[in-house]
Amino acid sequence: MLDHGRALLRSCCLALPLLAAAALAAPVQADPSGTDAATRLLSVTQGEGRAQRVTVHSGAMRADMGLTVFPARDPDAPAPVLYLLNGSAGGIDGSSWTDHADLAGFFAGEQVTVVVPDGGEGSYFTDWRADDPALGRQRWTTFLTAELPALIDAEFDGTGADAVAGISMAAASVFQLAVAAPGRYRAVGSYSGCVRTSDPVGQAMVAAVVARWRGNPVNMWGPFTDPAWAANDAYLQAEKLRGATLYVSSGSGAPGRFDTVEELDGNPGKLADQITLGGALEAITARCTHQLRDRLRQLDIPATFDFRPTGTHSWKYWEQDLHNSWPLFRAALNR
Repeated sequence: MLDHGRALLRSCCLALPLLAAAALAAPVQADPSGTDAATRLLSVTQGEGRAQRVTVHSGAMRADMGLTVFPARDPDAPAPVLYLLNGSAGGIDGSSWTDHADLAGFFAGEQVTVVVPDGGEGSYFTDWRADDPALGRQRWTTFLTAELPALIDAEFDGTGADAVAGISMAAASVFQLAVAAPGRYRAVGSYSGCVRTSDPVGQAMVAAVVARWRGNPVNMWGPFTDPAWAANDAYLQAEKLRGATLYVSSGSGAPGRFDTVEELDGNPGKLADQITLGGALEAITARCTHQLRDRLRQLDIPATFDFRPTGTHSWKYWEQDLHNSWPLFRAALNR
């Protein structure tokens, strides 16, 4: 995660002037193509421990999509579903929930199906308006809100009650998904993210994340002047979040309980990166999270905010955020 964070900060410093010029001027070609074969379940195989590897074909993405699924405590009884989205690296190179959180152990006694999709690096898990030369076809909103839930519910006896949570890049995406499909998720968890995406600072952050994976943000939501940026900004569209259980967290960027050599396998280099780069990134998300709190207060939309006095942009804190938010999610999923 820190390697990706270093690249993101470098992109912010070096690539944004060029990206801004491109995003203001580059033409966007609408993609008129539809889907190919119908979305369908392809395979379910046993993974390690309780995990199952699932492959589905997405008609919208025109691709076979991989997932890791942890079935509910009683797989023969109906269960709600919790979707966990990865950060800007999309779960590659050891950057997934399945690599850094004990999902099998923590949820072993819970009647909930946990789903972790593969991929999505630099995509913001949204529907891109045009295929990208580097990132290809990205139709994540359609896949996650319209295609995948029906397949998961059919295969794992879902109740139709869903929650979604994400880290870093996906901490913005989870709100965008909830805005795009009001009522789809009973609960939303956002850990260390910047939800506001259409103001100049937000656009700079989005462009840097996309550029890290050699994508062009113009292919996502058009030039920076395009109304699609505001339409996908959950800060501006927050009214559509009303009724969902919301949990939002961020550290301050100052070193905390998990920022020690012992937590990082005795590697002082990793610790230095986590404190400097992870601290800088988390300080940014703290500012964003305070802005979102103020916005929801203005609209009188209930939400739980957890502002940790310390903590960097790193996995141990996100695992703890998941644990802290789960009681709220459980109540929302079972109400």
